Amino acid sequence: MAQIFPKWTLKIPAIALIVVVFLGANAVGFIWYYGSPKYTDVGYRPTQPVPYSHKLHAGDLGIDCRYCHSGVERSAVAGVPPTQTCMGCHKLILPDSPKLAPIRKSFETGVPMEWVRIHKSPDFVYFNHSMHLRAGVGCETCHGNIAQMEVVTQNQPLNMAWCIDCHRSPDKYLRTQDKLTEMGWIPPENQAGIAAEIIHTKGLEPNDNCSTCHR
Repeated sequence: MAQIFPKWTLKIPAIALIVVVFLGANAVGFIWYYGSPKYTDVGYRPTQPVPYSHKLHAGDLGIDCRYCHSGVERSAVAGVPPTQTCMGCHKLILPDSPKLAPIRKSFETGVPMEWVRIHKSPDFVYFNHSMHLRAGVGCETCHGNIAQMEVVTQNQPLNMAWCIDCHRSPDKYLRTQDKLTEMGWIPPENQAGIAAEIIHTKGLEPNDNCSTCHR
């Protein structure tokens, strides 16, 4: 161990034990919160190879989410746009911008852009984007108001408790199909009735059975 890690790391178990003893009953709560995705994952906003602004594209320009994330309604994976999608606009718009140099290089060489993934479920969890959109769950529910983000930031913990809460009480999250990509959506006064109609019409049966996500 000492050959791999600095010697001071050998003191970590003892320090951790002292902290647990000192905190007593609060130790569990301390570890539960500060070790949870709500603390460790929410707010994650890595630097991307190109400073792409969702606020500009999805907000100011009003580009629909599905223009770039074209697989979201028919695939388990929403997908990121290929370079050709970017260049469909930027051949004419800001074609010489220094910020877009990596995009132009990708287009010329055929080497895909290496975007840094932000939202990711563990490998042992099955999540299907198209299934949730067909059910009436809007993009904003999981990703937050993307149209206000200069830099995309993880908005929700995406942990099991968070998912189960939605499966057990989906009424407040379900929208009509024309509202799926609307940002800043506010549930109408008759949301309960709309959700009940959606559940009935589509035959939705959200559950918290382990096999639903762990296949």
